[in-house]
Amino acid sequence: MKILALQNRMGIGDTVMFLPFIKALSEKFDSPISLLVKESSKADQYLYETDYVDKIIILERDKNHDKRHDGLFGSLNLIKDLKKYNFEKIFIFNSSLRFNLIAKLSYIPEIFQYPLFKKNKQHITETPKQFLKDKLNLEITGDPEIQISKRLVESSIKNFNINKEEINILLGIGGSGPTKRIPGETFLNFIEKISKIKKCRFFLATGKDKDEQVILNLFLNSHLKNLFVPLDNLSIRETLPIIKNCNISICNDTGFAHLSAALGIKTITLMADAPLIYGNYSSRMFPIIPDGESSVTHGTKGKNKINSNKIFSKAIEILG
Repeated sequence: MKILALQNRMGIGDTVMFLPFIKALSEKFDSPISLLVKESSKADQYLYETDYVDKIIILERDKNHDKRHDGLFGSLNLIKDLKKYNFEKIFIFNSSLRFNLIAKLSYIPEIFQYPLFKKNKQHITETPKQFLKDKLNLEITGDPEIQISKRLVESSIKNFNINKEEINILLGIGGSGPTKRIPGETFLNFIEKISKIKKCRFFLATGKDKDEQVILNLFLNSHLKNLFVPLDNLSIRETLPIIKNCNISICNDTGFAHLSAALGIKTITLMADAPLIYGNYSSRMFPIIPDGESSVTHGTKGKNKINSNKIFSKAIEILG
């Protein structure tokens, strides 16, 4: 059966959070599900071996409104693109009339969608849960799951000299915005503590953003530099088998936190300036929030109040 799911939120985390719903649809209809997602989701970089996902179709839209699928002519282009696949069903995880009309004009017979014109106050996980409960009587309870072959995991052990006798730790020290990036010194304080009692190796996950490179160089120029393996020259696809070999992940609110948890790695999420749901929606996530706060959301700006002692204590608890 040819089924399409449309999820048009922006980032890696947004797409990863929707994977339980995609997997549930796949199991319901005994068929992999194609995804219509934005390029910024990077879905093709981490879902290429996940068996409940079929095709990944890029929704070419951005804030500048100059992409192939923007505007009236963009809608016509999208209709033309979708017609090629002869989809039998579409699940639209938003309330847009535009996408409803596009689905109809693409001759998709069955359209399932959030209630139209009710965009406000839609919860990122509870709304799709209720949507699939109402439409298909599905109960969604599982964590996101990204699959990767044993062959790739074993190959990365050789390619990156991963010693399974050591504690291998992913550190997601980058982040999508400056208020989400915990100071490098906080990570280094944690590294000092844990390296005194356990033999560890740390894989440093960042992007090529100038500010992220400053943080990366702080690590690589420290007296602990021999413990670090930078991953900034690798694609997301290339980092997945490395992450899968880690014992634990400690990440800012960044795509690597979502990816590591979905790969089955217990992940400490450092939540400084975003809604807590982005750091605790999976049973494999263990959020740490700023000292003095009972929760966290946009505007908390608590990156300087994330306590390295709490990171250390939680890591020791997880590692046993």
